[in-house]
Amino acid sequence: MPTRRTLRLTQVAALAAAAALALTGCSTASSSAPAASSASAISAERCAANKAAGPITYVTGFQYQASASILDVLAAKKLGYFDALCLNVTIQPGTGDTAGNSQLVAAGTATLTDVGGDSDLLLAHSNGVDVTGIATYGQVPITTLMTATSITDLKQLEGTTLGQKGQLPPEIQAMLVKKGVDVSKITQVTVGYDPSILPRGQVQSLTGYKSSEPLTLKAAGDTITQWNPEDYGIPGTFGTVVANPAFVKANATATQDFLRASFHAYDYCLTNASECVGFAADLAGGGASYDVDHNVQVWQTETALVTKSEPAGTPLGSLNTTLMAKEAQFLLDSKQLTALPDVSTFTDPSFVSAIYTGTDLIWPAP
Repeated sequence: MPTRRTLRLTQVAALAAAAALALTGCSTASSSAPAASSASAISAERCAANKAAGPITYVTGFQYQASASILDVLAAKKLGYFDALCLNVTIQPGTGDTAGNSQLVAAGTATLTDVGGDSDLLLAHSNGVDVTGIATYGQVPITTLMTATSITDLKQLEGTTLGQKGQLPPEIQAMLVKKGVDVSKITQVTVGYDPSILPRGQVQSLTGYKSSEPLTLKAAGDTITQWNPEDYGIPGTFGTVVANPAFVKANATATQDFLRASFHAYDYCLTNASECVGFAADLAGGGASYDVDHNVQVWQTETALVTKSEPAGTPLGSLNTTLMAKEAQFLLDSKQLTALPDVSTFTDPSFVSAIYTGTDLIWPAP
């Protein structure tokens, strides 16, 4: 897995004491974690501004799963990167209801969250949920539809039962519509995260994530067919981070530095996956209920998708407005949207662009 370079500021020595310098490390590819410290790695002025932003609550997309946009945030907290930037961050595990998470952020109950992909942000906006998109990790659909190998045409799913996690992922619905499936003829039921219901025949199709359920089924020796939206020309994204609009408007540096610390931890976890997954396991309470090996696979699968889908010359987290426009169009074509929105009114790419020089993350903050 390739790692990103971290651009260290030449004025660090003037901004921080030697204890703070220990936090920054020489490179995110270091084999050992930088020691945590209460010392600030940024200027007194920026530190004061970040402290004035107050408590920042991040709700994860799903529990403490080792996904991109979850594990790196957990690691940034554990490694002291948020502290180094004078940010007071609390992480709350989400239930998987990303639509509900966006409502928490819109209401100000939470500050930031991962809503899934850009299509989920588009749908939230169309439903009147006021959040601002500030970053996107992966620029390919993370969702997949799993069936038994006996299904060779998606139209065979008409008259059968499909299991989903509370709502049919928009990319999956668009794929079905494009293949001529009458979705109204499919019985949809809400299911949990145990994919064994598919090989047991309790459902005939099952939505999931490329980095999760297929890995579990493969480990159990079950053979399935995956139907991936991108194979049918359906665009998609994952790891879309949204924030409370009032917060980001009032706290630009804190918003930048939340992403800065998270992406710095992302780089570290690329080459220290087991250690970072250990942080998540500790938060989850440890024990057999947290599958460390599986979660290492989750992280490695998702970061590989991020790397593969990232346009050349763009840094991690960049909002791709061209891709978002394509997602909006497929949502319109599949009748999930009634009109094309002006995405500039609820996205802000400035926070990501402010923390990079080219594709080099600036660490610490200027």
